[in-house]
This record gives sequence, structure tokens and C-alpha cells, in this order.
Amino acid sequence: MSQAPQISGQDTAGTPGPPSQHKKLDWSTLPEDVFKFMEVRTASNSAAYLLPTLEKIKESNPRLTLLDVGAGSGSMSASFAQLVGPEGHVTAVDVNPVVIPRAKIVAEKWGVTNISFETADAYKLPYEDGTFDVVHCHQVLNHNKNQWEILREMIRVTKPGGVVAAREGDLETEVMWPPLPGMVKFHHDLEVKLITGRGGCATSGRQLLSWALRAGAKRSQITTSFGTWTYTEPEDRRLWASGMIGVALGPMVRENNIKAGITEAAMDEMREAWAEWMNRDDAVLAQLHGEIIIRK
Repeated sequence: MSQAPQISGQDTAGTPGPPSQHKKLDWSTLPEDVFKFMEVRTASNSAAYLLPTLEKIKESNPRLTLLDVGAGSGSMSASFAQLVGPEGHVTAVDVNPVVIPRAKIVAEKWGVTNISFETADAYKLPYEDGTFDVVHCHQVLNHNKNQWEILREMIRVTKPGGVVAAREGDLETEVMWPPLPGMVKFHHDLEVKLITGRGGCATSGRQLLSWALRAGAKRSQITTSFGTWTYTEPEDRRLWASGMIGVALGPMVRENNIKAGITEAAMDEMREAWAEWMNRDDAVLAQLHGEIIIRK
């Protein structure tokens, strides 16, 4: 596997929605390329903005505890488990119980044992107040309604002196080249509409600060930054395009796409565009991501 998607600036499954909204995916039937697409994410390439703070907490408290909310298949959770060290512990939670077995496999591949997995609703985390030193989420809020309520829960279960960290994409900042018609349709007619249609937000990155304030944090407690995902190298393009074709345009979500008004012909055009983009030497894709750290 090539290096992870390039992150520039001061940088970076979750899974969407509370149980009533979540449309479960049978992870056991997904092709390996789809897993690679999701599991390329690590703490190093997707939570770099948090790592200096994490290291400082670890220096003063080697037994630090970290909660990863919306962990998906667990690649970021496993990499956090490596970073916190054998005396620390990571709890990885996701609303979808079907993903937990895959996350355990990922943890085994990473060789970490200081990690546990649980099913939990981000709107009502099953933990006492002040349980964790660090509470983290990545690409979770943009799939959900009332995002500040999730942040409020994350703050609640954080210890005094601990931190909450979140990183969210901002779909309206996405740029691509070449602007293939099928790619443009994918972005506007499928990606944005599906997220906003179920109550999510296409401008999450720029709204993180306002959501943190609405969740009850004071402005003096919050540090903000922005990072960028870029996909230009051949292996990065292949992973990203394969993931889009396999997940967003795959047979598992075909029925949902049709219900959302996406025709078979349109999906075919989108798949063909991703395949063409993936193999073009001049292809690039980038998107801004908002980042916040809340100190409790």
C-alpha cells in the first residue's frame, strides 16, 4: 500500500446517524479494496492536529484513556492504541454492531491489545461523566443531525483537564480535476444530496467551532485549525476511486440511491467517470477539513 492520502497544513468510520436513522451495511460482503479505502485512515494522517496534545497528556499520565466515537472499521482506533502505549487504553464505539468484528480484525493486524470495542449511540454515550482523558471523532458529525448534541455528549464523558477532538470534511470546498461530468454529478447529485437528505451537513468543517460553542464550550477552551486531504498519487487515486465505486455506487446501496432519485444510467456514468479519473495522470481531488480541540 502506498502512503496514506496526503495531508497538508495542520492536519487529520465514523458511521452515520443514531440507530433510528442508520442504514446498516453488511460489512462481511464488501470487497477488500473497500476496506483498504476506509482503513487507510490513521491517527498520523487523519488526526495529526491532535497528536501533540495527546503526547503531552501521555507524558503526565501514561495510563490515559481515549474514546473513539464512530470508529467504523477501527483503523484510527488501532493506531491510537499504538500511540497511547501499553499502559493506556482505547475504547472504540460505533452505532453499527456489524462493523465490530472487522474492527477487531484490524486491531489484531496492528498488534494492539490495549483496545476494546462496544456498540454505542453517540447521542447517548453509555459512560459516566468524566470517564475519558481524550474523546475523539472523525467524519462522524457530518452524517448526523444536531451535531452539537454529539459534541455535548463527548464533552460530558471527558475528564476535567481532558480534551475533545473532532475533524470533519467540508464537502462544498471539494475541488477536482478534470471536472468529468460523471464526477460532478456524483458530488452534487449523490454525495451532497444523500448526506443532507438524511439530516447531515455538507459544510461541517466550517461549522465545527459554532457547534462546539452551542454544545456549551467557551471560546477560550477551543483551538481550531484546517487540514486538507489530497488525492494525486496513483495508489491514492486508486484507493479513493475504488472506495467510491464499491461503497457509494455499489450494489449494497443501489436501492437507497434509486430511492433518492439516482437512476441506473446516472450511476453507470458516475462509475465510469471515477474509473477514468483514477487512471488519468492529471487527476487531482482535494477537500478542506475543519479541526477542533476543546479543553475541558
